[in-house]
Amino acid sequence: MPTAPRVPQRPFEITRHGDTRVDPYHWLRDRDDDAVLAHLLAENAYLAEQLGYLAPLESELFEEIKARIEETDISVPVRRGGWWYYERTREGLNYPISCRLAVGPDAVGPPVIDPDVEIEGEQVILDENLEAEGHDFLSVGVLAVSPDDSWVCVGVDFEGDERHRVTVRPLAGQAPLDDELEDVYYGFAWAGDSRHFFYTRVDEAMRPWQLWRHEIGTPAGRDVLILSEEDAQYNVSVGRSRDDEVILVAISSSTTSEYYYLDANQPRGEFTLLEGRRQDIEYGVEHLRDAQGRRWWLKITNEDATDFRLLARPVEDAGSPWRELVAHRPGRRLDGVDAFSNFLAISERVDGCAAVAIVTLLEGEDPFGDLVQRMRLVDGGPAPTTVSLSANAMYETGNLRVSITSMVTPRLVADVDVVSGEVTVLKQQRVLGGYDASRYVTGRLWVTASDGVRVPVSVVARRDRVRVNDDGSLEPVAPSPLLLYGYGSYEISIDPGFSSLRLSLLDRGVVFAIAHVRGGGEMGRSWYEMGRLAQKPTTFSDFVRVARHLVETGWTTPERLCARGGSAGGLLMGAVMNLAPELFRCVVAEVPFVDVVTTMLDETLPLTVGEWEEWGNPEASATAYRTMKSYSPYDHVSATNDDGSPRVYPHLFAAGGLNDSRVGFWEPAKWVLKLRDANPANVAYLKTEMGAGHGGPSGRYDAWRDEAQILAFVLHELGATTLE
Repeated sequence: MPTAPRVPQRPFEITRHGDTRVDPYHWLRDRDDDAVLAHLLAENAYLAEQLGYLAPLESELFEEIKARIEETDISVPVRRGGWWYYERTREGLNYPISCRLAVGPDAVGPPVIDPDVEIEGEQVILDENLEAEGHDFLSVGVLAVSPDDSWVCVGVDFEGDERHRVTVRPLAGQAPLDDELEDVYYGFAWAGDSRHFFYTRVDEAMRPWQLWRHEIGTPAGRDVLILSEEDAQYNVSVGRSRDDEVILVAISSSTTSEYYYLDANQPRGEFTLLEGRRQDIEYGVEHLRDAQGRRWWLKITNEDATDFRLLARPVEDAGSPWRELVAHRPGRRLDGVDAFSNFLAISERVDGCAAVAIVTLLEGEDPFGDLVQRMRLVDGGPAPTTVSLSANAMYETGNLRVSITSMVTPRLVADVDVVSGEVTVLKQQRVLGGYDASRYVTGRLWVTASDGVRVPVSVVARRDRVRVNDDGSLEPVAPSPLLLYGYGSYEISIDPGFSSLRLSLLDRGVVFAIAHVRGGGEMGRSWYEMGRLAQKPTTFSDFVRVARHLVETGWTTPERLCARGGSAGGLLMGAVMNLAPELFRCVVAEVPFVDVVTTMLDETLPLTVGEWEEWGNPEASATAYRTMKSYSPYDHVSATNDDGSPRVYPHLFAAGGLNDSRVGFWEPAKWVLKLRDANPANVAYLKTEMGAGHGGPSGRYDAWRDEAQILAFVLHELGATTLE
């Protein structure tokens, strides 16, 4: 049997706060070292060789995935001004094609377009397949049509490092321009004159820190630097209000924010500070012009409101007090407000699920009135379900476009009449080959954590695997193979949604579950706070408790339980492998953040300084250092259990990206080596995407093949390779 790749150990000492850690593989972070690249290629070859016997299953899964998806398809057209905008996908092509079609004189709703038919008058804005020719990777980070519909800015990334090259392209028959901007980050805003636009650039640590203005038709060297944010904990972002009247610039850290604004029709003017930063006070703003022409600021803030509240103030009266429209409602997190000409769309979390409420504005002196009493939730169907805003480009409209899904409901796009509440389904994801939702069951379990807090767990399974009680609760019929997914950081919510790819698991009898552990945002801001900084270990203990509960209550057994997570969820995977290696048969950890202490000590790495508010600053605080070291997966790989017996870890499939600007490729590479060092019996595989970044392969067929490989690994480990 071929042996796993090995590299020499070169012990490197890192000392802080009187504590010395020795890292034998610190040198692997040097991507310019030929030995490092050779090792990554050797790991890829080893994985391909070791899992070669799964090739038939991988092919079977890839064909299943592909067969369920409408490869030639079209999105629901979205109106903006005099055009309908939409995306096409075509069978055999990796990337979408962005198009538009002029709005007809009698248009009352989006046109129904046959994806197999060429449409007269259709204009291609960007064919990403042509853009990707000659490149192994493509990500489009900027795609913005000018307000006069005559230009489009396109920002492309061919490496996966999230630095974009932006060009300005004609849409109305004009002569091409030579405009070309390098190292542009996400975030972009056209000015109202369609001659100027604003964009951001990153520093060496990949922090967006500068705001620039460009005038089309002029060299990039003449661009104007508008502002620079010197505090490394703060990021700069830019956008335009929904009513297109103001350019908004946010300068924010994880816990503190401030906004500047500028009349969108005066791009050479000076930005005005709306409210300065105050430590630990977050706010977001929206601009509104009501039916009487009065202009308002809408603000959501956590000031005196853990789960945020909604306020309003006239734009022209900057000295007036803010008026509270929606008071703080503990546990019902206010996520955002979108203003339209005659209504507001309020995104929030209700009973742990994403929800959208609509409230119409009043005519007369007070457009808001008793707003809370008139808020109406969009019906998303039986919980757990996810309702979110879809594309809404028109400010003056009588409909709100939403997306609705659950773990058994293919995603649908619908227009909601803001007056009547009537829901019109415009399109629902088709599952080719037939999909019968009645074959599957979804629901929510509640698991009591070690401190008595109840943790929600979203579950989906084939109907013959579960028993549905009269009260709607679920019980297992018998232990099943089970995949448990988790994340639990940055207040990000992993909301339940449909995946046709997941059917390959369910149809083989695998139960799929999401552990909504603390550190995420599912249950409000306090849910996040209970899994952050000094309380970060709660995230890991929650996941372990959920896994134990699933075993104790007969849902699965340790021999048939797999855990999966990526990025900060990969940290979760590494931590629970150390806490309870006996609980899991296998683990999938994608771009895992496993070398926590070393990374958070290095200010030169992307994201480090800005994330001290998430994880703590181990350089400045001995307490933060000790907390991080207590759970850092790489630092706790052990050859023995607490009782002195040899420790055998779950079989691991780890993945990284050579160009990843968020989690260094070396983190999973070092981790896999250390696991092998701890015990030759440990099975650990590493796959490194040599031409991609944090998100993995960019083309959809490549992404499906990657997923097929991971699913084949999981199904084989769980003994569930056969369709039932």
